[in-house]
Amino acid sequence: MPTLAPFDLEGHCLLTCFVNDIPFFVMADGTVHWQDNGHQQVTAHDGILCATLSFDGKNILTGGEDGRICRIDASGKVTEIAHQPRKWITTIASGPHGMVAFGSGRIAWVLGSDGKLQEFAQERSVEGIACAPKGQRIAIARYNGADLIWTGTAAKPVDLDWKGAHIDATFSPDGRFLVTSMQENALHGWRLEDNRHMRMTGYPAKIKSWSWSVKGKWLATSGASAAIVWPFASKDGPMGKAPLELGMRGDTMVTSVCCHPSEDIVAIGYQDGMIMVVRFADSKEVLLRRPGKSAISSMGWDKAGHRLSFGSENGDCGLIDITT
Repeated sequence: MPTLAPFDLEGHCLLTCFVNDIPFFVMADGTVHWQDNGHQQVTAHDGILCATLSFDGKNILTGGEDGRICRIDASGKVTEIAHQPRKWITTIASGPHGMVAFGSGRIAWVLGSDGKLQEFAQERSVEGIACAPKGQRIAIARYNGADLIWTGTAAKPVDLDWKGAHIDATFSPDGRFLVTSMQENALHGWRLEDNRHMRMTGYPAKIKSWSWSVKGKWLATSGASAAIVWPFASKDGPMGKAPLELGMRGDTMVTSVCCHPSEDIVAIGYQDGMIMVVRFADSKEVLLRRPGKSAISSMGWDKAGHRLSFGSENGDCGLIDITT
């Protein structure tokens, strides 16, 4: 039976993840907490608006209301890596070789491993940003589509148009697909070899959480009363295929998903604070946590896939060991 260690904090947990096998919890109030020989914490910003685990898994990257972009290592050391005065940094992404992309208003920036900062002015607000898995390219989610930009070159951006408000973006791990989440309770995707459209609709709520499976064959998403898991193994991706519906509950919505680092299973967090893990192959379910105080907002596995950290909208956080 899994064991659960509660970690009660105050406020909204934006991100939880493991850095060097240490569980971290990034809070909207600007504090970062971690468990390493007891409860540790540091204040990184006046307020944090976005956070992500670095591409190599060795740091957390944060953007704040203070215009600062920071890197936080496994010891909790906070290093400012960029600063845009009087800007709210609302989206951030990490790529290979230390690449960091972030956005505010109608401007996106890319910070390279050499410390060089590139600025990309946009016609519309930068709603979401993603780095391609091989680097050199970013995607910007915006109103009426997305833009693909080759960094370090003068090449013209590629416009991927689709009507509606696109609010976040993610590349498939093999770089063949780009998927955006939309204000209209849907996903939209493009097969990048020919920019063919992929429509993924039918959600009753906005998709606020997604997670690629270990080999990128599946994309798990929130936004329904089950985790909606789209197949991406074939060259056509999910086109013409029905998704899996895992962990169905009729009385509450899925608010967070997190795929296992080595197995085709997914942790599913719900609006009432409950957490289950479900296997793709046969939909077998294991309860990890009974309902809590608030909706699960983020989850993260350690490298071995033995421990799962979770955070909630009201600071109801913790750590689950699935091996005991």
